[in-house]
Amino acid sequence: MATIDLRTEIKEFLSSRRARITPERAGLPAYGGNRRVEGLRREEVALLARVSVDYYVRMERGSLTGASDGVLDALASALQLDEAERDHLFHLARQSKGPRRRRPAVTVRPALQQVLDAITDAPAWICTGRYDVLAMNHLARALYSPVLADPRRPANTARFVYLAPGAAKTFFVDYDRIACDVAAKLRMEAGRDPHDEELIALVGELSARSELFRQRWASQDVRHHRSGRKRLRHPVVGRLDLDVESMEMPAEPGLLLNVYTAPAGTATADGLALLASWAAGLGHPRSERRQTQPESP
Repeated sequence: MATIDLRTEIKEFLSSRRARITPERAGLPAYGGNRRVEGLRREEVALLARVSVDYYVRMERGSLTGASDGVLDALASALQLDEAERDHLFHLARQSKGPRRRRPAVTVRPALQQVLDAITDAPAWICTGRYDVLAMNHLARALYSPVLADPRRPANTARFVYLAPGAAKTFFVDYDRIACDVAAKLRMEAGRDPHDEELIALVGELSARSELFRQRWASQDVRHHRSGRKRLRHPVVGRLDLDVESMEMPAEPGLLLNVYTAPAGTATADGLALLASWAAGLGHPRSERRQTQPESP
């Protein structure tokens, strides 16, 4: 079965986080003016994390087996990890203890589609952590019409961002930030489940076909799917500055509910109303289920 090399993931993540921290930033004296490493030395991380140098070296070589939560917390503090990076470290450690039970194939229950359809004033859809779009309401289909132009199903936002960069740069006002975030969220997902064959295939396809993705993936950055602001240029209604809520669904592990809104009385609220009128005249297919098989990378 295809899998992501967990030891390599751990090694590259820890070494990349170590390399970005200077002794001064860590509150350590920088002895000597000719340091041979970028960032902290391994022995300095070990000192900050209160573990032996041998133990830290073993961890950075890819072995987190047996590391307690206390050790992981101390390591996260030593490397000054943010919330997403800390969670990623813990995901990698859990996977080191043995593969977790494979997630069942995700499907969207009819009742969830009814929930989406009941949201009439805001684009809403359900996706996986690897950006597969599984279900949408009518307004979301209209909003994401550039993404849905690719006939492959399920539509995939990451594939749109990296493999249709011309259209994506037109659609996403903040394309560079979106590209960074997409790769970082895919990296986070890989830490949760390095055995997800569809995620592995997607990363392989993007790596083979996009130099930008290879650069972003190599950065080892991670991000949560969270709230924020997304600025779009829709081909029909123009600029939309939308507030984003992305919520995990406890009853549906692996699925995210995304809703885009705008404050009443704003130009974007007017744009959404215009988009709804435009969408009412369209015959968007109701299903986002797989219709064509992805091509091999």
